[in-house]
Amino acid sequence: MQEYVIIVAGGSGSRMKSDIPKQFIPVNGLPVLMHTLKAFRNYSEALKIILVLPEAQFTYWNQLCNEFSFSESYSLIPGGETRFHSVKNGLDSITDNDEAFVAVHDGVRPVISREIILESFQKAAQFGTAVVSVALKDSIRIVENSEKNTAADRSAFRLIQTPQTFRIDWMKKAFNNPYQSLFTDCASVLEFEGYPIYLTEGSYENIKITTPEDLRWAEIYLNS
Repeated sequence: MQEYVIIVAGGSGSRMKSDIPKQFIPVNGLPVLMHTLKAFRNYSEALKIILVLPEAQFTYWNQLCNEFSFSESYSLIPGGETRFHSVKNGLDSITDNDEAFVAVHDGVRPVISREIILESFQKAAQFGTAVVSVALKDSIRIVENSEKNTAADRSAFRLIQTPQTFRIDWMKKAFNNPYQSLFTDCASVLEFEGYPIYLTEGSYENIKITTPEDLRWAEIYLNS
């Protein structure tokens, strides 16, 4: 079977308090996004990588590739108005209609292990969907309004990560639906179409870089 990954990186640097979009901020000698691409290339030389970026960032990204002599093989696709549209653009660039599986991964999750990627594809081949997740560590409460909140059973909840991996025919059918605000990730799109979502085990190291604190943790994890 052919395996694809769509790596989506359309963030800004607002919560990072940076003028540079977070996917381009250097950590451990390389921009964050390059670490992510290398992790998937290290998983498999046969994997077809599709990178989705805002078209306005193409020139800067190419400058970074020249600066860091980055030559991993991938296809570069322009992003869309929302994450949903960006993933759909990447998906539309794939001509396979069956016997293929597509993972979708956040460009700012650079600390992704080969084992998690492998299991994601294996479980998707078995169940049709495979969504990486981890258990909650802390106690949680449901906030109803500014004055009322109640305790909740944290074992009933999971934190969702990426990659999220699917049969390509299921994915293409689901992404033919018009965009809705409830589509917060690919799993919600597939679920809306009626497909079951199978959860696989992730890692607390598989952080999504959003704040300056995340960068420091990513540096520690990448060093180890």
